[in-house]
Amino acid sequence: MQKARVAAVLTWIYAAAFGIPAIPVGIYLLQNGYLPMFMDLFPMYAGPWDGLQRWTFVSLLMVFLAVVLAASWAAWLAWRGRKSGLVLGLALLPAEAVFWLGFDLPFPWLFGVARGLLYAFALMSLRKRPEGRLAR
Repeated sequence: MQKARVAAVLTWIYAAAFGIPAIPVGIYLLQNGYLPMFMDLFPMYAGPWDGLQRWTFVSLLMVFLAVVLAASWAAWLAWRGRKSGLVLGLALLPAEAVFWLGFDLPFPWLFGVARGLLYAFALMSLRKRPEGRLAR
């Protein structure tokens, strides 16, 4: 149970840091025609996909946000001790990784590896209870 909760917290931190900013970045791109800079260091979400048309890029940002929200929901289920949260959290990682590559996001890989291992370990140590929750 502890591993699932740590993975859930990591997921929520990742969602806050990389998922939620997709909304203002998309708005900024549509209004200005280019990606905003992160602390004047580099353009946000710039990667192989930043050469796409604006609406296509913004659509990909919104799909990424939807995937991150689904991962956050899976984390909530895992936090509550549901096996379905662990399985969904693991299943969403490959879809998330596609966006990490397309938007050239380096830090989510670290979160993803940690989350994947924690979810897998929690799943392996699962002891079923009659109501389908993880043993504490």
